[in-house]
Amino acid sequence: MSTNGCALCGREAGFHAVSCSMAPKHDAVNHPKHYTSHPSGVECITVVEHMGFNVGNAIKYLWRADLKGNALEDLEKARWYCDREIARRKGKP
Repeated sequence: MSTNGCALCGREAGFHAVSCSMAPKHDAVNHPKHYTSHPSGVECITVVEHMGFNVGNAIKYLWRADLKGNALEDLEKARWYCDREIARRKGKP
């Protein structure tokens, strides 16, 4: 699977994921709804793959907070990754 394109059609991932002609209505593996439902049409991975692990995961949980069911849990997970990144940058274990 390429990180530069849709695993189904090869087009640039993210910008067409919602309307990919080859994607089934709900593709939980290649284009999960909670990562492709942003009003911009951009898929979450298109943005976060350019970030470090902790920051990328924080953005991922913020992105899906109101889309997957348990917004409070996703917000707490985002905070956990932010706290972890802050500690890493301060040089704390």
